[in-house]
Amino acid sequence: MWYYEKKLQYPVRVGICSPKLAKFLIEQYGGTDGELAAALRYLNQRYTIPSRVIGLLNDIGTEEFAHLEMIATMVYKLTKDATPEQLKEAGLGDHYVDHGKSVYYHNAAGQKFDMGLQSKGDPIADLYEDIAAEEKARSTYQWIINLSDDPQINDALGFLRERENVHSQRFREAVELLKEEQGQKRVF
Repeated sequence: MWYYEKKLQYPVRVGICSPKLAKFLIEQYGGTDGELAAALRYLNQRYTIPSRVIGLLNDIGTEEFAHLEMIATMVYKLTKDATPEQLKEAGLGDHYVDHGKSVYYHNAAGQKFDMGLQSKGDPIADLYEDIAAEEKARSTYQWIINLSDDPQINDALGFLRERENVHSQRFREAVELLKEEQGQKRVF
């Protein structure tokens, strides 16, 4: 189903070791509105969506895994040279005790991944949920950029933020397509 190219979707560079910034980024890794939750949501919803938009959910769901890989790379690069004391000061002491410097699926507050899968089985409801998920991810990326003083990380975060805009727009187009289809007369 997938072809894996051994490079990130967009380059990830880190200017300085910053466990505090990594802690914020973990929200997009294992948070309810993060990249893993989005990928799983879209790839699950494709089974009950009309065939005209299955490809869209498949494409965006797959791309979300690429975003997850970028976030994991950022977190790793921001923490790989940190001392245990720096991790503790950044609020990652509990993470360090449980996982060392390994990237783990939890949110910025330390709650383990639990996305509460949103899939109603109603194509329009699901697509509106997807639009909301993309908008929440976009705003989270913006808020992380606002907290960051690393222009290199901000470059990659800006890329991810803009991809969320694209995904939201594509889902909006899919909603309109399905609404048109719903309004058509059917002859049996």
